[in-house]
Amino acid sequence: MELDGGNGYNSEGEEGAAAMLWTIDEAVQRQTLQIGASACGATAVVDVLQVLGISVTAEDADRCVQTRLRQNEAPLPEYLLSRSQAGATHQQLVEGAERASGGRVLGRFFPLHPSRQLALVPWLASWIRKGAVPVATMNMQLAVPEGEEVPDAWHHQLIFGVTPSAVYMTNPLDVVSAQVVQQRLCSDSVLLVRREDVLQRLTADTPVSVLPQGHTDPCWDILDVAGQVRQMVREEENDPRMTHIVIPAAYKSGVTLFALKDTALGQELLLAPDLPLLHSDTLRVCA
Repeated sequence: MELDGGNGYNSEGEEGAAAMLWTIDEAVQRQTLQIGASACGATAVVDVLQVLGISVTAEDADRCVQTRLRQNEAPLPEYLLSRSQAGATHQQLVEGAERASGGRVLGRFFPLHPSRQLALVPWLASWIRKGAVPVATMNMQLAVPEGEEVPDAWHHQLIFGVTPSAVYMTNPLDVVSAQVVQQRLCSDSVLLVRREDVLQRLTADTPVSVLPQGHTDPCWDILDVAGQVRQMVREEENDPRMTHIVIPAAYKSGVTLFALKDTALGQELLLAPDLPLLHSDTLRVCA
């Protein structure tokens, strides 16, 4: 969808379905562009605090969020572990916003995986109207448009508004259909790693298990990451079929809502119930 440069929505006939923290023109002027490698979470925190009337530098936000970087020069096991943790989790965003604001801001995360009984846009609109600032934690490797390359990572984006069928976000400034956003907000905690990123790091010294030393997450075994790598290697001399391997990811998909702590809205956020599961028997691979 295209940004129109105005308010960006018309709520007539759609009562309860549209709300904006910024107009599009305001978002163009105020949004923070990516402040560093893997730092989409810290970038979102800068804008969250800006909306809430608190100014922080990009450097302070990144320090408080404690962004993790990819170890691109490491052997395959350590590289895969760094990929599974690169950037930040929603918890790092919550803690980072609290630290960067001197304790004036709190965040509450609402997981959206497994699927919840939720109409996304009206739910977001109701909180935005109260003054809460949403940040989406999304698996961008889902709902990829046909013909486009699969993205290389998850992403945190501040949501500055919603309309009946769309979600407006920063970094990058974009408007995405609510259906696509909801798909990306409901993901197992897994990450696709590209074939070339795996094979170029295989050496004669790579452990047979291909698993990071000291890892404690059973999902490395559940997903049989070592078996995936062996299969990918066996395909190398023939026509490759595996474009990616699947590894565990530290992130959880959902929405974090931020507010000033010493306000009625802050207390309402803390007391709000979790969103009910759509199906109580939903199975998760890695959560």
